[in-house]
Amino acid sequence: MRKHIVLAAATAAALFISGCANMSDTQRRTATGAGVGAAAGAVLGAVTGGRAGTGAVIGAGVGALGTYIWSQNMEKQKREMEQATQGTGVNVSQTADNQLKLDIPSDISFDTNRSDIKGNFAPILDRFAEGLRNNPNAEVRIIGHTDSTGSDAINNPLSLDRANSTRNYLTMRGVSGARIATEGRGSHQPVASNDSASGRAMNRRVEIFVGEIPQQHQQPQYQQQPQYQQPR
Repeated sequence: MRKHIVLAAATAAALFISGCANMSDTQRRTATGAGVGAAAGAVLGAVTGGRAGTGAVIGAGVGALGTYIWSQNMEKQKREMEQATQGTGVNVSQTADNQLKLDIPSDISFDTNRSDIKGNFAPILDRFAEGLRNNPNAEVRIIGHTDSTGSDAINNPLSLDRANSTRNYLTMRGVSGARIATEGRGSHQPVASNDSASGRAMNRRVEIFVGEIPQQHQQPQYQQQPQYQQPR
């Protein structure tokens, strides 16, 4: 039974994607995310559910809920953040699954072994908070990172502290904490070599992801307890 559900879900995903050929890039990204997300959820539900049929239905629902849209609000916030961060080293981009991503380096965010926000970081977060207040359907995920200086016993909680410091600043600027999830990855996901000071500075960073959820998929907000997550 599970084999048949997995095969059906995979076939549905392939047919769904082929039907997106005549869409615009933005429409195709959104539609593909919805279709593949639902199909992947169905596969996962079928494989892991105690009852294959029920697991597939629930899995499909969860997959669909993971879809983000790139709305005018998201495009507006992207342009605003590009303007606000010009010349700062912050990279602003749209991800393949329609999230707004901010890569914030340490030279404007955090010093070594510190989690307090630098003065240059505050104006960027002020502008970011304004955009979030204007887009109540968006959810936020903040991921803190460290360089390899020190042990995991130091770096893991430090990375989470950096994410939480960023979150706390945003909540003080009027953004609901229920919309913001935080994670700490320690030094496990470097983007540069830790053998040089410049490389360590690049690794000592915060990543912020913003995703707008379609209104029909909105769920009651809840307060997530921040935690360190070991990268898989």
